[in-house]
Amino acid sequence: QVQLVESGGGLVQPGGSLRLSCMISGSIYRYNAVSWYRQAPGKQRELVGSVFPTGPTNYGDALRGRSTISADVGTSTVYLAMNSLKPEDTAVYYCNARGDESDYWGQGTQVTVSS
Repeated sequence: QVQLVESGGGLVQPGGSLRLSCMISGSIYRYNAVSWYRQAPGKQRELVGSVFPTGPTNYGDALRGRSTISADVGTSTVYLAMNSLKPEDTAVYYCNARGDESDYWGQGTQVTVSS
């Protein structure tokens, strides 16, 4: 069974930084893309960005210019580094791995930006 386990969330002050991790069971090359999404209370889930094991990294509007997604293929871990965080970045952040016939989600990790 495929598992995606996110970690690294927590409470951070405005202007601070945080790095989230998504550890994927099995090889990352099984998937066409691994993405980070976020969902704030009362809002729709939105794309933060995607990393393609054999291609470029794309970013959505959320956190554009304030985030970097990277992948360690050796450990099948995808990272989301965020900086200059704002209170409106408070959300549950989810990892997603998608293949031709597969679509897996992690349980999410809470990020709270507050003073």
